[in-house]
Amino acid sequence: MKTLLRSRLVLGTALLALSASVLYACKDFLNTPAQGTLDENALATKSGVEGALIAAYRSLDCNNATNGNWGCAASNWPFGSITSDDAYKGSEASDQPQATTLELYAWSSDQAQDYLDRKWASMYEGVVRANATIRLLEKVSQLTPAAISRVDSMGIRGEAIFLRAHYHFELWRMWGNVPYYYETDTDFRKANNLGADSVAKLVIADLNAAIALLPATPRNGQAGRVTAWTARAYKGRVLVYRHQYAAAVATLDSVVASGVYALEPSFDRVWTGFKAFANGKETILAYQASVNDGEPNGNNSNYGERLNLPHSGSPFKCCGFHQPSQNLANFFAVDGATGLPKAFTSPATWNTRDSVWVASPSDTVDPRMDFTIGRDRVPYKDWGMHDTLWIRSIAYGGRYSPKKNAQEKASGAVSKVGWQPEQENGVHIHIFRYADLLLLDAEAKVETSDLAGALVLVNQVRARAAVAAQGCGAGSTNAALVARYPACAGHDELAVPLNSPTIGWATYKVSPYTIADWSTPALARTAVQIERRLELAMEGQRLFDLRRYGGAVAQQVLSAYLTTESGATRRAYKSAQLPYLTPLNDLYPIPQVEIDLSKVAGVSRLTQNPGW
Repeated sequence: MKTLLRSRLVLGTALLALSASVLYACKDFLNTPAQGTLDENALATKSGVEGALIAAYRSLDCNNATNGNWGCAASNWPFGSITSDDAYKGSEASDQPQATTLELYAWSSDQAQDYLDRKWASMYEGVVRANATIRLLEKVSQLTPAAISRVDSMGIRGEAIFLRAHYHFELWRMWGNVPYYYETDTDFRKANNLGADSVAKLVIADLNAAIALLPATPRNGQAGRVTAWTARAYKGRVLVYRHQYAAAVATLDSVVASGVYALEPSFDRVWTGFKAFANGKETILAYQASVNDGEPNGNNSNYGERLNLPHSGSPFKCCGFHQPSQNLANFFAVDGATGLPKAFTSPATWNTRDSVWVASPSDTVDPRMDFTIGRDRVPYKDWGMHDTLWIRSIAYGGRYSPKKNAQEKASGAVSKVGWQPEQENGVHIHIFRYADLLLLDAEAKVETSDLAGALVLVNQVRARAAVAAQGCGAGSTNAALVARYPACAGHDELAVPLNSPTIGWATYKVSPYTIADWSTPALARTAVQIERRLELAMEGQRLFDLRRYGGAVAQQVLSAYLTTESGATRRAYKSAQLPYLTPLNDLYPIPQVEIDLSKVAGVSRLTQNPGW
C-alpha cells in the first residue's frame, strides 16, 4: 500500500508557509506576511490543497517551524512519561535541564516553560495548518469548481477536521481550558473562556463531522491517512477521558465489531523499523517517520524521539534520555504460580526490589519487559547485548535504556544524513493503537458493570503478549552474545516463543485472568489499569492515564513512587522533586509567554490555570 511519506517530501516542505500565523507564538508579526514564503493564493490548486493537508499531518511530530527542544515530540515523552512513574529524564544532569524541571514538577520555572511552550506552539501550529487547508479547499472550490471531485473534497475536509480535533485534544488534556480555533477565525488572541468540558465537546463535535465526511478506507489507498474509523475510534478515546463510559462502550464496541483494526500477531511487530510491518492493523494513528527519502537533514525521521536511544558505546551513539525507572522494571515482575502481575497478586511487595534487573533465568517476568526496556546482558533487538557502557551516567539515570522506539539493525531504518544520523530512524510513532483502544474499552466496561466483557478484552491483550519474547537477534554475528548464551549460535530471530530453548536471560510467563480474579469492580479496575501500564509503558500515556483515573489516584500513586525512587538506593536527585498535588498538577500551567502575548489593550485574554 502506498503511504503519505513520499507526499510529505514532495509537497509538505514548501507548504509550511501556510502556517505563518502560529497564534500567540508568532509574537509581534502575527499580521505581517512572512518574507520569502508563499501565500494561499499561490497555492490555490488541487496540488496546493493536498500539500497543505500533508503539512497539517507533518505537525504530528516536531517540524521545522517548532524545533526548539523536544516538547513537540509525538509521543509526549516529556509530559506523559518522565513526569510519571514510568521513566526518568535520563542522560546526565547537565543535558537538557529543561526536561529535569518537568520531571521534578517545577513547572512554573523558566526551563520547564521552554518545553511547555514548544508543545503549545506545535499543537497550535497543527491547528493553523488544518484550518489553512480547509480555507484553501474552499478557495479552490470557488475558483475552479471542477478541480477537486466531491469525493476528494469531502475526504480532504474530513482529514483536516480530524487533525484539528486531535491537536485540540492534545491541548485539552495538557491544559484543560484552551482556545478552540476554526478556519473562519481571524482573531488569533482568543480568550480561553469556554471551560474545559466545552473544549472536549468541541473536539467530539469535530470528530463527528469528520466521521460523516471521511471514507471507510484511506483516501488514495495511502496508509497513514485517517478514515471514518480512525475518527470513530478517537471519539471513543475522548469519551473515556470525559468519563462518559456508556457512550464510550457503544462507540468503541462498534470499532471492535468492524474488524478494521486488530492486534499485531506478536508484540515485536508493534514498534518496528521494518517497512513490511509498518502501518499494520494495530495502527489507528501514528506519526509516519521516514528516512533516506531525499530530505537533506533527516527531519522527516523520528525527530522528537532521537534523544531517546542508548548513548555512546552503543550503535546509536547518543543521547541516553527517557530511561525506564526502577519502578517500571519492578512492575514487569510476574507471580510464577499464577502467571499474573505481582502488582496484582502482591500489591504491597511488588516494588520492594532495589537492585537492578540484569539477565537471569531465575526471574519470572512479563515478556513485554524486554520489548520495552533495554537491560544488561539481554539482547537489544538485533544489536547484541545491552551493556552498561551504553549508559551515559548510571549514577544519574540508572542502568536501563528505552527500547520501543529503536530500529532493528536488519530493518535498515536508520538515516544516512542529519546531525547524528545513527539516532534518526523510520520507526513510526504510535499516537493511538488498537491495544490502547481495547484497554480503554475494558476500562469503560468496568465502569458500566460489565466485568466479564472487560475481562475478555484484557485477556486478548495478554494473549498477544504471550505469543513471543525477545530472541537472540544476532546469534550469527555477535560473538559476545554467543559466548554468554551458546544456544544463540546461528539464531538471529528477533522474537521467539516464550519457551524457546535459546532464551537464557529470563523466564517469561503471561497467563489470562479468570472471572474469579475479578470478583469486585475494584479488582477489575486495578487489573485494567495494570494492563495499560504493562502494554503502553514508555509510550507517553502514563501521566494522562493517572490523571484520568482521578486526581486522588494520581496523587496517591505518584507520592508512593517518589517515596521509593528518591532514596539513595535509586535516584538521589529526586529528593528535590516537588510532590504531585491535586488539583494543581492535574493540569499543566499555560506557558507564561503565551499569556503575555495574548494581551489586547494591556489585558491578557488567556487566563492561567488555578494555582499557577
